[in-house]
Amino acid sequence: MSTASQTPSAAVPQDFETWADVFLRQGAVNHPSELHGNLSGQLALGARLSNDAWLALAAEHMGSEQVAAMQEEDADLRDFLMNAYEQTLLAMNSPDMSFMPLLPDDEYGLSERLVALGAWVRGFLEGMALVGSRQLGESSPEIREIIRDFVAISQVDADEDDAEEDELQLAEVIEFVRVGVLTVFTEFNTAPAAETLH
Repeated sequence: MSTASQTPSAAVPQDFETWADVFLRQGAVNHPSELHGNLSGQLALGARLSNDAWLALAAEHMGSEQVAAMQEEDADLRDFLMNAYEQTLLAMNSPDMSFMPLLPDDEYGLSERLVALGAWVRGFLEGMALVGSRQLGESSPEIREIIRDFVAISQVDADEDDAEEDELQLAEVIEFVRVGVLTVFTEFNTAPAAETLH
């Protein structure tokens, strides 16, 4: 893939605010965490998406107006999405295990972060399902247990108080998800170097 121009809208630090701003400007209909989770699930199971496949997935997630925008060569949106793909894959493949699910920080309320976590995990499970159930059926008991836990997490109740104990529990669940994702990625990705869009 050729390197995208680094305009402010194309730069994609892995933080929720950047994604949320893009989704807001585009009038997207779904949660940004869910799209990042979906992409992460596909990458974790070994898939590598072409430019067209990734743009189609993002367009479907963001809404019908975004399909038209991408077909009209919306350069900023395309550059954002291409960089998002590259940075997500690089983070998952990083030897320092720097990958993090795309979630709002603690400036958001606990209930908003729980909603985002549930959306991210649902997206991850959907992304894995898109790649193929056969691999999952043949996976190790550890991977199957992770998937069962993720299903439970995806159904988390967002009606929680902002208690300190709940904050600590949320942090523990997010770390569990992060490590679980990297465990799945390691199971299904054997190449030492990250592959890129082509």
